Amino acid sequence: MSSIKLENILFIDIETVPVHYQYGSLSETEKELWDKKMFYAKDTTPEQQYAKAGIYAEFAKVVCIGLGFMSDGKFRTKAIAGDNEHDVLTEFSNLLEQFFNTKEHFLCAHNGKEFDFPFLCRRLLVNKLPLPKLLQLQGFKPWEVKHIDTMEMWRFGDIKNFTSLNLLAHVFGIPSPKDDIDGSQIAKVYYEEKNIERIKTYCIKDVVTLARIYQALRGLTPLSDNDIVYAQ
Repeated sequence: MSSIKLENILFIDIETVPVHYQYGSLSETEKELWDKKMFYAKDTTPEQQYAKAGIYAEFAKVVCIGLGFMSDGKFRTKAIAGDNEHDVLTEFSNLLEQFFNTKEHFLCAHNGKEFDFPFLCRRLLVNKLPLPKLLQLQGFKPWEVKHIDTMEMWRFGDIKNFTSLNLLAHVFGIPSPKDDIDGSQIAKVYYEEKNIERIKTYCIKDVVTLARIYQALRGLTPLSDNDIVYAQ
């Protein structure tokens, strides 16, 4: 890990929402498939369980991808967002293929190996888009996959441990990215407020926090506010 140059890492965070905001908007087939996928606890209705739909790639879509990378001593950020998932994923894929496409490049996310990376792969295929090189996993040995997961780094082999980005930020004295909204509110902000700019701002805050946590885990000095460039 210590041999990886910061300039070769693309830090990412994704925001997802259910394709249909409410359980009642699903077709009868979709309701049946959702009900079969989920295991309901006693006194839990399908409608209540559907609040989790945004984390399942079969029932959700990507509305924002936050990106950050080091260049010329600055941490440059960008958010790709919109209602058309195909367009969002296409722009993201094109960026990867153009600028992050060699064996020296890595993707980094928090809990990325369990969520961000597989979710992106699944939604790319749903949208009939090819997988960029950095998201191609089949046929690679685990150590050949160019993915960095800060939660995995923090685990130190403890597979039972789950630690949120916000908690790690607190532990390392890094400003919280959750000073406005958190992930559980994204669907409401998207469907009810129709405020994609608010989602983009939240997503970029997560990316900056992710980079700072990665640096802390490497024993490096985290980014200062003056190091960050926000793309318009």
